[in-house]
Order: sequence, then structure tokens, then C-alpha cells
Amino acid sequence: MSKKVKHFPSDFSRTAKSGQATKSSDKEGRNLPAKEAAPEEKKHRKSKRSFLPAEKNAVPKKSFSLSEKNKKKKSAATQRKTTASGQVGAPQHFPENDNPYFQSDIKIPKKTPAAAKDAATGEMPLNKYIAHCGICSRRDAVDLIKKGKVTVNDLVQMNPAVKVTEADAILYENNRIFPQRNLVYYLLNKPKNYITTTDDPEDRNTVLDLFKGIDTARLYPVGRLDRNTTGLLLMTNDGELAQRLSHPKYNIKKVYQVTLDKPLSKKDFDRVAEGVVLEDGAAPVDEIAYVNPKDKKVIGIQIHIGRNRIVRRIFEHLQYKVTALDRVVYAGLTKKNIPRGTYRLLDEKEIIYLKHFK
Repeated sequence: MSKKVKHFPSDFSRTAKSGQATKSSDKEGRNLPAKEAAPEEKKHRKSKRSFLPAEKNAVPKKSFSLSEKNKKKKSAATQRKTTASGQVGAPQHFPENDNPYFQSDIKIPKKTPAAAKDAATGEMPLNKYIAHCGICSRRDAVDLIKKGKVTVNDLVQMNPAVKVTEADAILYENNRIFPQRNLVYYLLNKPKNYITTTDDPEDRNTVLDLFKGIDTARLYPVGRLDRNTTGLLLMTNDGELAQRLSHPKYNIKKVYQVTLDKPLSKKDFDRVAEGVVLEDGAAPVDEIAYVNPKDKKVIGIQIHIGRNRIVRRIFEHLQYKVTALDRVVYAGLTKKNIPRGTYRLLDEKEIIYLKHFK
């Protein structure tokens, strides 16, 4: 049996809400007389926004304008250019600064007095020093130290917490070790009147004065050049490489161009080639040649010994005065494209060559 569906008039909801007369029926479906109701005005439905309290100092919404939008873009671009050029622009406001959590007095923990002192003096525990040298981790370094494999200033050190610096002679397996971090290698073409040292008590110019804008706190020269000697000088903070290049057993080749006060005779030329004997021993020379056969005052000489003022003393021993001395080759590196008083960084191949040549 099909169900009966009761259909309501289309204006039922509006009629019921407005309080107008409605028709009713009894159980049998007969229509009853409508109830009279007081006529009321029709109310319009309000949007949800209309019920929110009005904002104070509310600014009426402006109509969209494409020209104003383009003007804002241009002004923003101009402000960015002004800021990039170094001029001070309007202070920026970040919404998170209004958050009360950002306004609270948050104190950043400071370093302990002991840690601050270590950072200022460059001191660190011995196991940390070994780890910075790239030998092993700090934990493994503790085992090496307790096994007596590390010496500090010629004494076996068994305490991993003892404080050391790079000035201490720290040896592992009879080899001195140095921290391996932020290593730099510069090849300098040294001019005259500069001292090959990091500090001069007489306040004279040092080679570090040529490195403007570079942190030279741990930079030092490899080997030495006299104040009046010019030419190649390697500057680095790699102590291991500096020790290797300075050690006599590696026979680092150095080529000098020597200018004398008078032509070098054939007899003295042969004496230098054979090796003259100075007050501190023989001075062997690897090679010697005239740079220009027509001008025998200018000599090219290659040596591997590194004694103090050795080239000058060789010619002074033969009654010659060196008027100019220039190192043109050092350990296979030349001063090509390095004007006097300037420097360049070594490339990766050159660094590998210096560290691994025999």
C-alpha cells in the first residue's frame, strides 16, 4: 500500500514566521477557520557580519585601483634599491615582535669564566687538540693518551684533560701534530724593506702588513728572506706543512737571481759550482748559470740548503757584493702573475704537491 505524502504550501515557512493567519485541519482532514494574527512588517535576514561589533576607527574599504597598485609596487622596488645601496630605509616591523613571548627578558647563557679564558688564550684539553688534528675522535684520543702514545714538550702525558696550545710541542708516534682547520696557503712576492716575521719589537714593516683585510692571527711565513731580499715567500697556518718544508731532509729547491757589483769571473764561477767552504761548513750549490751571457753581473743559482744568508755569504766569501737578490722559484712554485708586493692563493694541485712530494 502506497504511503500518502502530505504537501505543504510553498509559502508555509514564511507564513509561519510572519505570524500571518494559517489554515488548520482536524483529524478527518476538514479545513478549520483561520486564526487571525496581528499584521507585522516583514523582516529582512541579516548577514552574520552585521552582528559583529563595529571596529573602532574603522577605515572604509577603498575601491580597487590598478594605478594605485602599480604605484605601490614602484615605491617598494625603490625602497629595496635604496636599502641595497647602503642608505638607511624606514624601520621594518615584524609581527612576531608584538608577541608577549618575544618581549620577555630571555637571557642567553654566557660562557663560564673557565671557557672564556680558554677561548682567549687558545688553550684546550689534550684529547680535544688531538681530535682537531684529525687523528681520531676525542673519546679515542683519551685511550691514546692513557696508553702513553702522546708526548707534550718531550714528556709523556697521561692526563687527557691537561690544557695545551699550538705553541706546545705535541708528538704522536714521534711526529709533531697540528690542528687541521681553516687552513690557508698564500704565495707572496715579497718587496724590499719588509721583515720576514710576524712581529717586530722595533715596529718595522713585516710581511703580515701586506695582507690587508685578511685575518693574520695564525698566519706565519715558511722560512725566511732578508729585509733587502725580494721574491717568493710561502705564508700559511698549516704548521705541519711548514715543518715539512723547513726540514733539511726534504731538500726544498730554491732558485735565486743574484745581481753583483761586478762581473763574476770564470774562476769564481767554477768555485761556486764546486762549493765554497764557509765558517759554518761547506755550501753546496745545485746549479749556477749566467742569466745573460753578455751581462755577467746577473747570476742564476739553485740551492737546497737553508742556512742564514747563505747566498749572500757565498759571494761575499769571494769578495763580491750582492746588490740585489730575488727568489724566483720556491719548491717548484714560480712568481708568474704575482706582481711585487702582492700574493695569491695556492690551488688544490699545488697544495697536494707540496704535501706529498718526496
